[in-house]
Amino acid sequence: MYYPEDLLYNSTHQWARIEDNVATMGITEYAQDQLNDLVYVDLPEVGRTVTHGEPFGSVESVKAVSDVIALLSGTVVAVNDSVADEPEKVNQDPYGEGWLVKVEISDPSEAGKLLDAEAYQKFLAEQG
Repeated sequence: MYYPEDLLYNSTHQWARIEDNVATMGITEYAQDQLNDLVYVDLPEVGRTVTHGEPFGSVESVKAVSDVIALLSGTVVAVNDSVADEPEKVNQDPYGEGWLVKVEISDPSEAGKLLDAEAYQKFLAEQG
């Protein structure tokens, strides 16, 4: 599996790419693999405030429904509407076309609570 070095991760298998003061967020390759074929993605509206560690949406597969947790607090400035229409994009390209939301970060210090790619891979190995 692939975990880009320029992303930050959390223990619930989401990722964030921070550029300037905006974080693009999605689910990891591990998460999409565990869920298998996604059939539905529920995302917040632009303008909604999200809070670090709290759910902001969900992804549904034939196996389960899973909450998507905000890695950073802030205001949703963009939503990837194409994954609502084609949830399989998350399976096919979780770090590219399968991104979920973009959030203008309100507390940049929260990034320090996230894992880099090496720490995330170590976490996965420890989970077995």
